[in-house]
Amino acid sequence: MTKTNILSAWALSLGVLGASLAPAAAEEKTDFKVAWSIYVGWMPWGYLEESGIMDKWAEKYGIDVEIVQINDYVESINQYTAGAFDGVSATNMDTLSIPSGGGVDTTALIIGDYSNGNDAVILKGEGKIEDLAGKPVNLVELSVSHYLLARGLDSVGLAERDLDGVINTSDADMIAAYATDDVEVVVTWNPLVSEILGSNPDATNVFDSSAIPGEILDLMVVNTETLADNPDFGKALVGAWYEVMGLMASGDEAALTAMAEASGTDLEGYKAQLAATEMFFDPAAAVAQASSADLPTTMTNVAAFLFDKGILGEGAPSPDFVGVAYPDGSITGDENNVKFRYDATYMQMAADGDL
Repeated sequence: MTKTNILSAWALSLGVLGASLAPAAAEEKTDFKVAWSIYVGWMPWGYLEESGIMDKWAEKYGIDVEIVQINDYVESINQYTAGAFDGVSATNMDTLSIPSGGGVDTTALIIGDYSNGNDAVILKGEGKIEDLAGKPVNLVELSVSHYLLARGLDSVGLAERDLDGVINTSDADMIAAYATDDVEVVVTWNPLVSEILGSNPDATNVFDSSAIPGEILDLMVVNTETLADNPDFGKALVGAWYEVMGLMASGDEAALTAMAEASGTDLEGYKAQLAATEMFFDPAAAVAQASSADLPTTMTNVAAFLFDKGILGEGAPSPDFVGVAYPDGSITGDENNVKFRYDATYMQMAADGDL
């Protein structure tokens, strides 16, 4: 996915397609679609669909929810932004840059986890983060991988200008890219991290997200207007999610094995990936994360990174271009352009047993 294609998603949301889809979203309806892509913390979405748990919760609220896997992560967000889906699994950074930056008012319905080592900078051969100087780096450009790279370089006094360029590489192509002679460094996420490190003895993890805990949040985000007009959609999604979280927290091997196989690994491999993930199995923990005093600072830093890269919305005049609202009513960024909302309402319902 190129920068041009990401910008095209903004154009869609701001242009004719966005204008035609927005009114349709702001109405009561009974059929919903959400998209997800392969990542350790999002594997429960596939299990929800295949196990029938999503159908059970949707039936409870008299609606239908279809959960669709999209192989390309950025493409899944672009499709959500263009109105093809009512929700999508996405990180906090990519939500801010693509749908919210593109004018699509979006709510973080569920905070599923934060990456605690699942995202990594991998170098061919022995070395450390300082050794990236003068080397080309392959990653999904302008994604959380790009953000992780920037944080890693900054930690040792380097910057992107010290590299021999950044090469945009789809997550679907990352394994094949690493196998080529020209690729020296990749930045990616699990299960790709585990596969590369596990099958290449010369691969070295030189920096990962455990060094920046809580900064890369993995979410289920939904269209704000759709959620406002259809609260049962939010209740069904959240109820189904936390039923599976209960299974995972209890070590249910059938559920975990199904997720492992769907992600292309075995049970032990999936458990290893989960060990690098701070999963919020308890909805109360997710509510606490949404209300964390650190979250506004994180989002301000993310906005600054996106603005520096020119992807905080078309024509964004400053890092404050997009307003981000938090459960306590506070806002970072432009309070007159709030397009990203952390709403703990439905997670709190789950914590209180009210779903």
